[in-house]
Amino acid sequence: MGKAEGDRADRQGAPGEDGSAGTVPMSGPSPDGSPVGFPEGSSAGHSADSSAGHPSGHEATVTVALLPVLRDNYVFVLHDGRQAAVVDPAVAPPVRRWLEERQLELVAVLQTHHHSDHIGGTLALLERWPGAAVVAARSDRERIPFQTVGVGDGDLVPLLGRQLQVLAVPGHTRAHIAFHLPAPEAEGSDGGGDLFCGDTLFAGGCGRLFEGTPEQMWQSLQRLAALPGATRVWCAHEYTETNLRWASGERPDDGPIQQRLALVQQRRRSGLPTIPSRIDLERATNLFVRSGSSQELARLRESRNAW
Repeated sequence: MGKAEGDRADRQGAPGEDGSAGTVPMSGPSPDGSPVGFPEGSSAGHSADSSAGHPSGHEATVTVALLPVLRDNYVFVLHDGRQAAVVDPAVAPPVRRWLEERQLELVAVLQTHHHSDHIGGTLALLERWPGAAVVAARSDRERIPFQTVGVGDGDLVPLLGRQLQVLAVPGHTRAHIAFHLPAPEAEGSDGGGDLFCGDTLFAGGCGRLFEGTPEQMWQSLQRLAALPGATRVWCAHEYTETNLRWASGERPDDGPIQQRLALVQQRRRSGLPTIPSRIDLERATNLFVRSGSSQELARLRESRNAW
């Protein structure tokens, strides 16, 4: 049987309103500066460059590192060699240790939603780096009260010499957001960039519908699926094998799903993560992304919940 996706947290709160989109200044210290396969940098402790450029005359090079924490969570660190931002720090000690070992200054924490296994380490990190900004949905201020940069759909956030795009992706929670770091406009770029989608899109799956509707989740997934195919998908949990085992039962004659499951099982036997995925891989093998309507997604979600 599969376990619940991202359901270890308080789900209470009050609604709010998002403002209009725009460029949102950081209120902390400003940073200056093939379907069926796995992208480069998908091993624990390895990194993936999201730029071929350089700050002088080009967009800054930002590297993404993956830190496994708790039972199946991932924390992601974006850094330029001097400053760093972390995404959804479930716990603080391994993140703090990783940053300090590399002498990186934490300048921002990015929060996709309010669940405790995504925000649990933030306050402790702020004790060590009190000037760091906390970027979160302004409509979820009551449940993420320590946010210092409230954002909404379409906002741009300057980060590490780049522009981070905010996407509203309700479904798992009502105020869930994702962060998209587009590929730099540089020679040699694969055109993909990086997506930090929390518990909305998983490799081979999607999050449970705790506060949203099937229609909201379907629209959110379709929006993410419209990003460039080479976009690396950094989802917050290692659920890939379980998701694909379920999907293989739903579609036993689906070659791409069976092939991906075999590759995923090989990686897991070797102790390797299956993250990041890619948007084109999810289009090819994720039944929720492939669903043709919110009604089909709802049926699949019920099946996955009961599996």
